[in-house]
Amino acid sequence: MNAIQLQQAVNISLTKQVQETVQAQAAMLLEGFAQTQQNVQALQAPHPSLGKVIDLQA
Repeated sequence: MNAIQLQQAVNISLTKQVQETVQAQAAMLLEGFAQTQQNVQALQAPHPSLGKVIDLQA
């Protein structure tokens, strides 16, 4: 294996590692987003307008 082949092998290996890391981070991000969405839905107001109408009395 010459120097160019070695460099290509190392580059491919690093590329695979970076791809795996990015995929893992994306999966964690999506899981966190889904959990946040569930939390937001659970915390919404129990009344019919769900906090979309503000009742102001003057």
